[in-house]
Amino acid sequence: MSEDKQEWKSEMKMKLLERQSEAKVVRKIVLISLAVFIAIVIVGAAAGYFYISSALKPVDPDNKETVKVQIPIGSGVSTISSILEENGIIKNAQIFKYYIKFNNEAGFQAGNYNLSPSMTLDEIIDMIKNGKVAETYKITIPEGRDLEEIAAVIGKTLGIKSKEVLDVMNDKKFINSMMKGYPDLLTDEIFDKNIRYPLEGYFYPATYYIYEEEPSLESVLSMMIKKTNEVIAKYEEAMGDDWTVHELLTMASLIEEEATEQADRDKISAVFRNRMEIDMMLQTDPTVLYALGEHKDRVTYKDLKVDSPYNLYRNKGLTPGPISNAGETSIAAALNPADIKDLYFLATPSGEVLFNETLEEHNKDKAKHITNN
Repeated sequence: MSEDKQEWKSEMKMKLLERQSEAKVVRKIVLISLAVFIAIVIVGAAAGYFYISSALKPVDPDNKETVKVQIPIGSGVSTISSILEENGIIKNAQIFKYYIKFNNEAGFQAGNYNLSPSMTLDEIIDMIKNGKVAETYKITIPEGRDLEEIAAVIGKTLGIKSKEVLDVMNDKKFINSMMKGYPDLLTDEIFDKNIRYPLEGYFYPATYYIYEEEPSLESVLSMMIKKTNEVIAKYEEAMGDDWTVHELLTMASLIEEEATEQADRDKISAVFRNRMEIDMMLQTDPTVLYALGEHKDRVTYKDLKVDSPYNLYRNKGLTPGPISNAGETSIAAALNPADIKDLYFLATPSGEVLFNETLEEHNKDKAKHITNN
């Protein structure tokens, strides 16, 4: 073999060794780069996962304080998301927007909302979708309040005089509009010549939320009458032909005024029914106080002589109309009296109500619990 050929083979061998060495280096670099890339991807994915997962959780689960957030009319998802982030209700507007689109949510409503950093995204979405806006006014009417007391509550809440409320309550134009709107509830019975206030007993005792900055009195009052109509509608079948709505609300108001927290309203209802069946006067003190237009703890013998169609110590049957606004429990009791024969009941100072069939038994309880106190 010639010297040139040996030299060529030696050179080729060297180059092959160099290429193999370079290939090892390249493979090592590729493997290291791939490992680094995978690590970056994993770390990035993990970071992204935890970031998104965090953004889907409440901003502060322990912070129940609410913030009034206004969603303007015509706001789209992007605008709503930005407003919520600006007010600290959500963590990330972009993720919230994607969350809405992923869940195919729509139909958001404008308004002022009381939102909290402790709310979940689903709770926030539900509130804005269903228009659960923040109330501007909250009016609570307790059971057993009469028209004048209700007018005072409404007036105080809305910052106006109770007389203004009473004027609207008794305005013929307003009353007629309510009669047209609720013909099954409001009939000509409310215009009986002896009735003090036509709509007494028709403003249902409940808590009402007003969402307007300057609500009209008509809208507030009609809301309460609408509620009464909804409650009464549930008892139409039970009423049958035995009761008119006016009579039912009147009886319910008497039960409401006589009941205590411990009292059985169905038993009070039974006593009234039993008395009416034998043409006996109901002789219930709250009717005397209503006739007097006063609120006091004890009725005197002089009070019992007040000349008024509302005084059931002087008149048989029911009062011309309700003497207060009764709750559903008393309405139900008026239609479902207990199966007892008692004609008397007595509310003791402790709140217990005692029932008796005879006057003799009643007087014994009266001497024991009332006279000696």
